[in-house]
Amino acid sequence: MAVKKTLTLWILAAASGILLSLPWLVPHMGVFALIGFIPLLCAEYIATGAHVKRFWIWHYSCFVLWNALTTFWVCNATVGGGIFAVLANALQMSLVFGLFRLARKRLPGVLPYIFLAVAWIAWERWYLVHAEISWPWLVLGNAFATNIKDIQWYSVTGTLGGSLWVWCTNLGLFGALVALLKGSWKHWTRVARISSVSALVLVFLGPPVCSAIMYNSYSEQSEGQVEIVIGQPNLDPYKKFTSMRQSEQTDLLLGLYSSELAKGPADLLLAPETFTFDVILGDIPASPTWQRFHSFLQDYPGTDMLFGAATNELYHTRSAPGLLSIPWGDGWRVPHNSALMLSGDGRTEVFHKSKLVVGTELTPYPKFFVPLDNWLSKTFGDGKPLMARDSGQEEISLLHLDDGTPVGCAVCYESVYGEYCTGYASRGAAFMTVITNDSWWGNTPGYRQHLSYSCLRAIELRRDIARCGNSGISCFINQKGEILQQGPWWEEAVLRGSVNLNTRQSFFSRHGDVAGRVSTLAFLLLLALLIARMLPGRK
Repeated sequence: MAVKKTLTLWILAAASGILLSLPWLVPHMGVFALIGFIPLLCAEYIATGAHVKRFWIWHYSCFVLWNALTTFWVCNATVGGGIFAVLANALQMSLVFGLFRLARKRLPGVLPYIFLAVAWIAWERWYLVHAEISWPWLVLGNAFATNIKDIQWYSVTGTLGGSLWVWCTNLGLFGALVALLKGSWKHWTRVARISSVSALVLVFLGPPVCSAIMYNSYSEQSEGQVEIVIGQPNLDPYKKFTSMRQSEQTDLLLGLYSSELAKGPADLLLAPETFTFDVILGDIPASPTWQRFHSFLQDYPGTDMLFGAATNELYHTRSAPGLLSIPWGDGWRVPHNSALMLSGDGRTEVFHKSKLVVGTELTPYPKFFVPLDNWLSKTFGDGKPLMARDSGQEEISLLHLDDGTPVGCAVCYESVYGEYCTGYASRGAAFMTVITNDSWWGNTPGYRQHLSYSCLRAIELRRDIARCGNSGISCFINQKGEILQQGPWWEEAVLRGSVNLNTRQSFFSRHGDVAGRVSTLAFLLLLALLIARMLPGRK
């Protein structure tokens, strides 16, 4: 009997891990997130009733499976980082579930399940807003990134509104299932039955019905248009420094632009993240790539260019200008992952990526990790830092076309953070760009998932988006989150399209993540109640 029960728990835990993974692996399968937690909740219910010890093994395994199936591709870029992301993110999920298990022992009725929902969403918000070591890829609301006709209401709630929907449906259906299996359904009054069924239908179908109404009634806002040409050079990042000189890469990109500009003028040329590595801040015109781009624009009056660059600030001082400084000759350098807007007259604006990838770009908690990294590099290496030390901006800033049109530019990973991106809209960005290099992950679900998150940002902000990927997927997205035109994966490509300008603010842009803030408040109140119940002498 014990073996049968153990097997049942494993099957249920694995079922949840697989169901929760499907929305990230198969397009338009967000519906599985609405039922994905039910097997795990059933397993927990069985384990509690049977007094199974160490149930954390099952729920942690479930979350490891979910993370591994959906984000294994991180290992293509960094094996250690990929394994850490899977195990650490699953551990945090498991800790939230463990808190719920503790609440089940102390709080009555449905309160522990409400606690689970708001605790999970509070954790997701902490990841999105406050955490330095942040990996919000599997925020539950992201499950609907390819179901854009069902989530137009994200323009009001943002992605965490989707997380709330996931928990409401899972808990509602689980509660109904328990009531049926226990037989308590038979003892409910007719009014109670009708009310419970109506509530379940409303929770399950209400959001997509509201979304359909919003989708059909929303008209693309346009205060003018900008003609954009996107260049996708398709450079293998693992061979970028050995197989082709920077000048040859520049020739390739400008050749793509030339072929398209021969058909007619454009307002903006868009190039991918970290296209060049020769820009020194403080002396930008000395960059050979900048000079080539500037010379190219002379032949196309009225055309601007937005491109990514790995830039450096140089300091000729004896002492380091900051913790993240890296020794460079007789001085120091501070690296940035930057976006540069260049006009034909040489005017150049710079934006530094703020949301940095831990390990490959960011040294988290530098007061602790930088001295440790310095010691490790001197003790076991050649003295060069082992961890990347990019430095980002503290606040969002906009770039501007030559005619003054304000542009938001999310650099790669930044496009995953919904409330962060509201900063572009609140500062007046009339449209959005995303520049990225997803080539590091190879032909895996990673680049497709990242693309779909740009659709979420388009809905939340109600902004057109022009997205440029080094090897794909480059595309144009409208204010409903629909991909209007996209290029191929792992091929050279050039795309031309128009984006509408819109300076109106969505509810989410104006007010931010209300769903996350309310859930966090509810979590803190219930946590206080739980702590009070755990005090000596309290039951």
